[in-house]
Amino acid sequence: MATENTNLSACDPCAGNPDDATNSLSTETAGAPDAAAPACAPDAGASSDEARPAGEPLPREEGAGDSPSASCVSGQADAGCAEAASEAVASEGTAPGAVETAADALQEPAAVSAADAPDTPSDSTEEGQPRQQVDFADEEAELAARQAGLDLGEETPEEAGEPATDDGDYAGRTKEELVDLFAALLAEKPVQTLRRDAEAIKIAFYKLHRADGEALRRRFAEQNGEDAVFVPVPDASEARLKDLFREYRRRRDEFIAGLDAVKEANLKVKQQLIDELRELVDSDETVGHTFNRFRELQQRWRETGPVPQQYVKDLWETYNLHVENFYNFIKINKELRDLDLKRNYEQKTALCESAEALADEPSVIEAFRKLQKLHDEWRETGPVANEYKEALWERFKEASSRVNKRHQAYFEEIKAEQQRNLELKAELCSRAEELLAQPMTTRKEWNRASDRLLEVQKVWKTIGFAPKKDNNRIYERFRGACDRFFEAKRAYYAGLKSEMEHNLALKNEICLAAEALARSEEWKKTTDELIALQARWKEVGPVPRRHSDQIWKRFRAACDSFFERKNKHFSAVDGQYEENLRLKEALLEEMEAADAASAGFEAIRDFQRRWTEIGFVPIKRKEAMQKRYKAAVDRLFEALRGSERDRSMNRFREKVSTLRSTGDKRLRTERDRLYGKVRQLEQEIALLENNIGFFARSKNAEALVADVRQKIERAKAEMQAAIEKVRLIDRGEQ
Repeated sequence: MATENTNLSACDPCAGNPDDATNSLSTETAGAPDAAAPACAPDAGASSDEARPAGEPLPREEGAGDSPSASCVSGQADAGCAEAASEAVASEGTAPGAVETAADALQEPAAVSAADAPDTPSDSTEEGQPRQQVDFADEEAELAARQAGLDLGEETPEEAGEPATDDGDYAGRTKEELVDLFAALLAEKPVQTLRRDAEAIKIAFYKLHRADGEALRRRFAEQNGEDAVFVPVPDASEARLKDLFREYRRRRDEFIAGLDAVKEANLKVKQQLIDELRELVDSDETVGHTFNRFRELQQRWRETGPVPQQYVKDLWETYNLHVENFYNFIKINKELRDLDLKRNYEQKTALCESAEALADEPSVIEAFRKLQKLHDEWRETGPVANEYKEALWERFKEASSRVNKRHQAYFEEIKAEQQRNLELKAELCSRAEELLAQPMTTRKEWNRASDRLLEVQKVWKTIGFAPKKDNNRIYERFRGACDRFFEAKRAYYAGLKSEMEHNLALKNEICLAAEALARSEEWKKTTDELIALQARWKEVGPVPRRHSDQIWKRFRAACDSFFERKNKHFSAVDGQYEENLRLKEALLEEMEAADAASAGFEAIRDFQRRWTEIGFVPIKRKEAMQKRYKAAVDRLFEALRGSERDRSMNRFREKVSTLRSTGDKRLRTERDRLYGKVRQLEQEIALLENNIGFFARSKNAEALVADVRQKIERAKAEMQAAIEKVRLIDRGEQ
């Protein structure tokens, strides 16, 4: 029976049929990265275990309203930046007290709400919405750890094969607990398995460390003022963590350095195994004993670790050659050989089934990793009968090809996505650089630009990694643009210090003026003056934050003192106004019931005197009461005028009767006089009516026209009286 060819290329488990050196899968696996470093796997720029690399630190804003806990992008405490942020930005609130209008001088201005207070630190947009900061806590912690000298460098293949660590395992722990946990891991676990834990612990630690440092800095600023220089206190936990990391790095470096020595030792062991296999073929021992020793040699070969890469191919070819020679040597014992070939067939069939099942594996990376192990097992498994060799290999190769194609497509997609990410990040860099290039001269302009840059940072956080060779470069460009922007903003706010001190002096003067008016009882005049002071307050810019609340409370207290006194005063006045309203209503009822014809003019004058003596009524009833009073007075005068005309006609009638009985010729003279008066009045009325059209085109037309119409009405009434008297004389003559 022909022996199975067991020559296998050491380059790649997929390089070809280990039972047939002419078969190759090199076209299937090109471009597929592998953490186990097959020689033909190119670098696709992504980690094979899908673990996210250590977070890159992104810029963080330090400006208007920001907490000084974040540095101005660099991730380190920056007293100047914090001072500029806390001192310079104060919201421009409304003036205290509602502005009182001239039309309602007796009403109290509304109370000042706390929301109206100016010069309080603001962390909001111009629309009043809170300015949401971009959360770079992980990135800043990573940067702080790197600056503390805790960078671990590149992963080794042995470290890359370890499972990812769940960061939630370290959430909620104190700094001391994290340090104790790392010390325990360092004492108990192999150093090559600690990489993921070490990365997670240092990030969790420095998030807490930075938060504690910022809390101490704020407390220091509150006690000593923003101008004082804060010097961080050494942290014993951090010092201990650094010591542990130094020990971890020492052991890790020793482990990495020892890997080459171990591989050299493994090479010697495998070379010795090949010699023993060669001697086994030449042995005179029984077939059963020889076969058992062969199995033992195979097991020792599998248990021996990797060898230096440059010896892998030759070593495998030599080993497989002697394995084939051994099978040729024992072919005389067909039963034993067939039994071994059958066992190998069953093992390789199971490997084919496992490879085919990888098509359903959700993770592309995990499927490829498992395929590598299956290929290792395939190589370690002996040959099968010739009639099964090709079919079995084709089945295994086809299953491997599906996994490799999927793996290659996955990394090609990652490569395309990373290129798109690079283009998007370049666009964000340009936008950040454009913001810096814009001339900004006011706080509003700087705050608007800060909001836009924060939006750019938020978008940056949503974009994945760029290609490995470009990732650091594009980030450094973005970080540099953000750093320069916030440095310029810090410089702008630093320049506002003298202006804010001047504003403080102006607001102190306004407070003095308001306090001088607080005890005044000239209600209208003082109200107008305080409103003017409120307007000046709004015009004056922000003051240093440490004085903001104090100066505002002082000004508000002066305004409130006056307006509270004014409220009390006009509350008492309002009670008197209600009593006056009751008295005037009673007087109006008396006037509306009076008979002016019998009471005469003196009664009307008495009503007017009593109305004037009563005094003011509530402003909301003033107009209605005045209209009712005017109507009552007009009715009384109208009634009085009607009775006077009747008395005048009676007297004239008696006079006419007397003159007619005596035959006095003066009656004719009186008629002529009255007739002439009628003609004269007709002419006056015509002239006045003509003047109405002229006055209508002049200024103050309404007042002039109303006056002319009154004259026309009086003339008509007088002319009507004269006509009645003429008719009375004429009736007597008939």
